[in-house]
Amino acid sequence: MTVHSAEAAQNSSGLRAEMLAIGERAREAARAMREAGDVAKTKALREAAKAIRARSGEILAANAKDIAAAKAGGMAAGMLDRLALNETRIEAMAKAVEDVGAQADPNGRELARWTRPNGLDIARVSTPIGVIGIIYESRPNVTADAGAIALKGGNVAILRGGSDSVHSAGAIHAAMTDGLKAAGLPEAAIQYVRNTDRAAVGLMLEGLNGTIDLIIPRGGKGLTGRVMREARVPVLAHLEGICHVYVHDKADLAMARKVVLNAKMRRTSICGAAETLLLDAKILKSYGPPILEDLAKAGCEIRGDDAVRAIFPAAKAASEEDWRTEYLDAIIAVKTVGGVEDAIAHIENYGSHHTDSIITEDTRTAEKFLSALDSAIVLWNASTQFADGGEFGMGAEIGIGTGKLHARGPVGVEQLTTFKYVVRGNGQTRP
Repeated sequence: MTVHSAEAAQNSSGLRAEMLAIGERAREAARAMREAGDVAKTKALREAAKAIRARSGEILAANAKDIAAAKAGGMAAGMLDRLALNETRIEAMAKAVEDVGAQADPNGRELARWTRPNGLDIARVSTPIGVIGIIYESRPNVTADAGAIALKGGNVAILRGGSDSVHSAGAIHAAMTDGLKAAGLPEAAIQYVRNTDRAAVGLMLEGLNGTIDLIIPRGGKGLTGRVMREARVPVLAHLEGICHVYVHDKADLAMARKVVLNAKMRRTSICGAAETLLLDAKILKSYGPPILEDLAKAGCEIRGDDAVRAIFPAAKAASEEDWRTEYLDAIIAVKTVGGVEDAIAHIENYGSHHTDSIITEDTRTAEKFLSALDSAIVLWNASTQFADGGEFGMGAEIGIGTGKLHARGPVGVEQLTTFKYVVRGNGQTRP
């Protein structure tokens, strides 16, 4: 064995031991969290929010290091926006943690109850999932959001952020730990993996010797795809956010202009940003130019089909691949459709079952769109950028689920619970 290979083997062995220790601490903390009352959890999050505000200078200094390294590495503008923190975003982060803490305890709820003819009393009761591994990229605020949501649900979080946000996330995690200490909860209830070796992710996907109950990825297609391919434990995720806005022929033009512009350009880097605009053929010539001009003036590149380019020559030609692309940038694909059925067919063919919106004043058409689409979130006369747990009143979210088992849409506190059956008898035996 060469010196290099021996060092590699030693490093690999050291990382495995480090990660397995994190898993063991998490499992021990999970036992304590199952018995933790809501008073302690609420206090922990209230104190964590205070600590985030108190540590804002440290967090901004840490974030400046990450931003400098990201710029030196040529990070794209959209990703830099995800990474960047400022006083406003730090306050929003602290407020989200407070809002999560103020929610009702999701555990111990009696979901159903019945009595069998033999006298057995059976109840289905909500309970924590356990240890949740959360793997994310760029956005350092996920450290607070994910930690808070997991904790309020009575769960334990193992957080692994991207190497580009390691300083920012570490500083935020320190504030979350302050909250745990103040409430007398185990510090291991929210752990942050500071090791930036990609192999750490692989070890989490293996389950850390059976200590991880669920993996949630929050990031781009590359990260999520890897997690879904390699995970040996259950995964709650969405692969892409190919979101659509369909402007029906009965839409109000002023509303359509406002909603489309917001859906695409408010923040282009989030998964709820619209990536495809569908314009009804009946209003293409009248509605198309002002809607597309609004986008162009805001700095959006427009890629359209032949009919769109005929009424808006500045648009580039759209390819088949454009209908399947999550840009996460100031680019939008625009297609002409022949009505609501055509719009639904296009979304079902090219969409990612994330978030889709219809703009129309016709109730029957809207209800058809809302019921026919198999997306996690469907909207009527509203921007796709509302695809967010905070906007749903959840305080914050860990991500958007697009699968059909367990949670769909924004994943908040309630979505990170499961249930168990509690059976009460008085000596019954089975014949």
